[in-house]
Amino acid sequence: MDKSVSQEFAVRFWGVRGSVPSPGPETVRYGGNTSCIEILVDGKNLIFDGGTGIRMLGKTLQAQAPSTYQLFFTHYHWDHIQGVPFFLPVFTAENSFHIYGQVPPGGNQRMEEHFNEHVLHLNSPVPIKEIEASLHYHDLTCGKPFKIDDVLIETYPLNHPNGSMGYRVSWRGKAVVYCTDTEHLPDRLDDNVVEMARDADLLIYDSMYTDEEYNNSKSPKVGWGHSTWQEGVKVAKAANVKKLVIFHHEPNHNDDFLDEIWLMVKEAYPSSVMAREGLKLTLL
Repeated sequence: MDKSVSQEFAVRFWGVRGSVPSPGPETVRYGGNTSCIEILVDGKNLIFDGGTGIRMLGKTLQAQAPSTYQLFFTHYHWDHIQGVPFFLPVFTAENSFHIYGQVPPGGNQRMEEHFNEHVLHLNSPVPIKEIEASLHYHDLTCGKPFKIDDVLIETYPLNHPNGSMGYRVSWRGKAVVYCTDTEHLPDRLDDNVVEMARDADLLIYDSMYTDEEYNNSKSPKVGWGHSTWQEGVKVAKAANVKKLVIFHHEPNHNDDFLDEIWLMVKEAYPSSVMAREGLKLTLL
């Protein structure tokens, strides 16, 4: 592999929305696809979540076959898995996938069984039997770190209905934290989130709502499993984060609304950025 590629540590955003895809003329600038990011590190493709954004990622990866990919799941709500049946590289026999995740609490399934029943669902419009890539499953224990060659991956529990898991990816003294689908605590910062984000170069944080939306007396979002950009700023400050990424945009937040949020975020935490489809952030 080309040496310049193997030395890269970067993040690309393919889907930045939460809950449901929101395509249309009012979401063009930030994008309407659901959660999917790609971390390029040590010559590897680490893919996190399989929302509808993974479809476009798959189209760009087709030319790389044969290749080996690492696919990680935070959890298995629709907006994080619905793009997997449209991910072209899984239909190429020469490709190989290592699939990582933790089965939701309360069940006795292993990752392979859970993936086949809940991600490669019978409701999929794509014939799942056509998947030809080799699939290798890894059952993760949240809180137990592991390595893929020289890349350290740590996992942390998040506050979300049916559970969710955050990831911290570290390599050569740099760290990216993927912390989505988590709800902040009412009276203090979540110790798990602060520890996960400690001194991170990049914190990608679930900022689905504003504080006003979250606490709205007529339609509160308390208990829905998501946080706000204001809480993201608090975490970034407490954890000494170098750059905060506002992520998992609410599907009803159009481009103009997100622009307004961006102005407030930038004032509160100048070293920050709004996630949008196509954005690439480079650490090394």
